[in-house]
Amino acid sequence: MSWRPANGLRSWLIQRISAVYLASYLIAVVVAISICFPSTYSQWHGWIAHPVINVATAIFFISLMFHAWVGIRDVVLDYVSPLVIRFILLVFIGAGLLSMGIWSIRILFSVAL
Repeated sequence: MSWRPANGLRSWLIQRISAVYLASYLIAVVVAISICFPSTYSQWHGWIAHPVINVATAIFFISLMFHAWVGIRDVVLDYVSPLVIRFILLVFIGAGLLSMGIWSIRILFSVAL
């Protein structure tokens, strides 16, 4: 029994909202690149350094980390029985996702400068 009554609903909402953003971002990027395809490094750099694209990409990676965390966490909680192993797995997975998220945001903001 959980002390948080809406825990399942919160996970479900995070999954659905992040999935909608991930799909819409990918569709928008495919359309934008197909309309005006950057062919040189400076054009790609200028495109990704644009504030709207840069912030949208940062939100994409944040959404991706949340989406992955909820999915992996649910699988680990469902299929790993020993509490110690479950805790260690969740700590390592969380630390890995957090480090990848920080790394991607750091790269995006270094491109924008």
